[in-house]
Amino acid sequence: MKVKSCDHLDNWAKLIKPSEYACEECKKADSKWVHLRCCQSCGAVLCCDSSPNQHASRHAAESGHPIIISAESQEKWAWCYTDELIKRY
Repeated sequence: MKVKSCDHLDNWAKLIKPSEYACEECKKADSKWVHLRCCQSCGAVLCCDSSPNQHASRHAAESGHPIIISAESQEKWAWCYTDELIKRY
């Protein structure tokens, strides 16, 4: 069985850490989030798909930025929206 590869994750070199622990868009709308994600293209900190507004997925679809990391301190993984693959780091 051939393992699917992802050029985005394979070439991802610089870790952009979250600048704060709050969803930028939820703060504007006075909304709540479940978990946070950090875009590895621009550093935006946005809420996950378990959150009501799913801002991280929306950002990826609108911006074309493929990789996010979990902003949760105990989690060390990156996700590529384009190829739907995860990478632990």
